[in-house]
Amino acid sequence: MKWLLIAVIALILLLILIMATKLKIYIHFYHGNDNDHLKIQFKAWFGLIRYKIEVPLIKLDDNSPTLVVNEKTAAGPQEDAPKQDTKQFSAKDLINSLHDTKSIINHIVSIHKIIRKFLKRVTIRNLEWHTFAGLGDAAHTGMLTGALWAIKGSILGLISHYMKLKTPPSITVTPHFQFSVSQTAISCMIHFRVGHAMLAGIKLIKYWKGGRPDFRTKPLSALSDDGTKTV
Repeated sequence: MKWLLIAVIALILLLILIMATKLKIYIHFYHGNDNDHLKIQFKAWFGLIRYKIEVPLIKLDDNSPTLVVNEKTAAGPQEDAPKQDTKQFSAKDLINSLHDTKSIINHIVSIHKIIRKFLKRVTIRNLEWHTFAGLGDAAHTGMLTGALWAIKGSILGLISHYMKLKTPPSITVTPHFQFSVSQTAISCMIHFRVGHAMLAGIKLIKYWKGGRPDFRTKPLSALSDDGTKTV
């Protein structure tokens, strides 16, 4: 009985520790013409728990109408020796992804309060978004620059409205009038308590039990009512 009580207390303390843990997510994205690179790092407990995802290349396959993604993942001390995986996505996969995205958006509209309450507890720091753009024509480049500033302003407004933007963002758009160029770099740090994410997840699961969407892609099909029928 004594050992059972100790085990229960230990589990409760562990659960409290996990819920109080602050998860930090570092996002780095770079796009330069045909060169794309995405790196996402997850850190907790002052870096003792680490996980990294790298997507260094996104391109079209020359031999088939598919999208090729080279992905690297690494956890903890093995970050210097990541596992590499290459995935291909056909047109059907992309269409199913769009279908699932639409289903998710429709449900998000209904559960807006849950999502919004969680996002209010998400903090963003060190947001930087720098863009170099040019179309080779001064007039067209000027219009493109204005459009980019408008888009960035709108996105920044949404971020500051739904989440906590703790530090002033660094946003630039640099036009190039002499030649065509398309480069953008985005980086930021996002952090929140694991307990807040768990609570939001529990509320979402309770809501979705009342009417789950029809997902078609493999990662999400398990959440559908007929997920066992999807291959």
